[in-house]
Amino acid sequence: MKAAIIASLLLVQQSLALVPFIDGGKGMPKLYNGWFNEQVSKQASSAVSRAIAAGATNIEVNFPPVPNVDEVKFGTPLNQKFGKSVVARDLGIPGGYKPGSDVSRQLIAYSNIYWAKRIGASASGAPLGGKPVCCLSAEPVNFNLIKSSGCISRFGSVMSQEARKQGRNGEVILCVNPGGEETWDRLVSAHGSPGAPFIVMNNAYSTTYNLGNKRGFEEAYYLKRISKGWVFRSFPGPWCAYLERPDGTVELLKSYDKKPELREIATLVREESFQRYAINNDRWTPGFGERL
Repeated sequence: MKAAIIASLLLVQQSLALVPFIDGGKGMPKLYNGWFNEQVSKQASSAVSRAIAAGATNIEVNFPPVPNVDEVKFGTPLNQKFGKSVVARDLGIPGGYKPGSDVSRQLIAYSNIYWAKRIGASASGAPLGGKPVCCLSAEPVNFNLIKSSGCISRFGSVMSQEARKQGRNGEVILCVNPGGEETWDRLVSAHGSPGAPFIVMNNAYSTTYNLGNKRGFEEAYYLKRISKGWVFRSFPGPWCAYLERPDGTVELLKSYDKKPELREIATLVREESFQRYAINNDRWTPGFGERL
C-alpha cells in the first residue's frame, strides 16, 4: 500500500514537471522544452491578455520563433522536430514537414503563423464572443497551405491594398515581422481599428539596437538572447537578466523595474559568465561548453 502511494506521488510529481501551469508559470521558459510543451504559448498568451486588460492596445511580442533559431538555416534535428511535430501539424500543412517543402524552407515564417494563431485566441477574448482576428505577415508565407487557422479568420500581406480593404471594425491585428519600428505607427493607421489590439510579433531586427521599442508599444512578452544569457519580460513583471550556464540551464542574476539599456544588461551577464566559467561557456565550441 505504502509503495503504491509513493508511486502515485512520483507520477503526479513527474506530470507537474512536464505540464506547465495554465499561464506557463513564472520565469523564462525552459530551453527548449518550452517551445514544445506549450509553455511559451501559455506565457505569451497570458502576458498579452494581461496587457490588454490593463488598457494596452499597441503591443509588442518578441521571442525566438524556433528553438535554436541561430541554426535554422542548417535544419538541425531540433528545428526539424519543431517544424514536423508542432508547426506543420498544428497548421494542417498538406504533406507536412518534409525536406524541400515550403514549411521546411521557410520555417521561421510558418512558425510565426503558428504563434500568431496561439496568441490571437487570447488577444481576441475567445471563446466568449471574441473579436475577429487577422494575421498580417511580411514574410514569405503561402497562406493557401494553412488548412487549420484556428481563431484567425483572415490572412494578408503587410501594407497590401487587399489587406487594407478587408479590415473590420474591432479587429485584432497580429502583424508579423513588419520591419523597423519607425514604420509601426503607419501600420496601425493603415490596418488597425480604433481601440482594438494591434500586436507587432517577432520583429526580426531593431533599428534602435536596444531592448524592445521606443514607439510606446507595450512589450508584453519579450525574450531575447544576448551574449552568455537572456533578457526576459512578461507583463506586468520586471525585466530580468538571465545567465545561461554551460549545461544549458539558466539562472536569474538581476531584475529591473524599468527597462534597462541593452549594453547594461549584456555587460552584467557577460562579466558574470567570465568570472564563473572563463572561456568554458561557449555554446558553439567543443570542449568549452558546446551544447548546440
